[in-house]
Amino acid sequence: MTKRILVAGNESALLNAVELEVAARVRQYAVAPIVGRFSWQGGGRRVPEAEPVSTFGTGRPDRVAGSGWNPGSAISSRALILAAENRLGPIDRAIFVCCPPTCPLPLAELGPADIEILVNEQIKGWLLLARELTGLFAKRQQTSLILAWHELPAKPGDRNAGTEPFASLTLAAFRALAGSLLVAATDENTVQGFTSSESGNDSAFASFIFKCLDDPKRQQNGKIHRFGKPVFLSEVFGRN
Repeated sequence: MTKRILVAGNESALLNAVELEVAARVRQYAVAPIVGRFSWQGGGRRVPEAEPVSTFGTGRPDRVAGSGWNPGSAISSRALILAAENRLGPIDRAIFVCCPPTCPLPLAELGPADIEILVNEQIKGWLLLARELTGLFAKRQQTSLILAWHELPAKPGDRNAGTEPFASLTLAAFRALAGSLLVAATDENTVQGFTSSESGNDSAFASFIFKCLDDPKRQQNGKIHRFGKPVFLSEVFGRN
């Protein structure tokens, strides 16, 4: 059966790698990127409140993604799904890619606008989109939700360790969301998590994800698949 796939995630090498794998399997799919709007990323790119929303790919992973989806808006998240289904038909697979941007500033130097973007787009946005999709999938059978993220904590002594709470907040929220969705997985509505501890190896990580998805023997509904070396709690929390 041909999957009708929606991919959502941070503009990143991992999102591009995942899209490339999707493009190799289906003729058309929907992509909803979270664009960089922080002050150090040249912020100020406003996203209309209810603009409907996504970029549709046809096998061009190097394209310039659109910016119609406003993750912090419940209206925009709903419009994203409606627009994707109007183009593709009923969505039966969604892939969330969480690869938060690196913050070059110490926490004390972050402006209020940057903190608001962090909460709205990197935390609240995932909750809103998951709410819309899980409500929709609950009315259907043979759907799947895939959550993928990097585990890239700052190591003790790292010169960027002072900015690590920025990414940690995003990842902690995404992991908590993934955990709740994995517990709720059913035979009709499957949920799988994929996590990587390796940086700079996004193509291999994306390939690993789809090898598991393509092979029924490697699928683990309600479970997390781990790629690369394990990350220990001492590394996550920056302790010796």
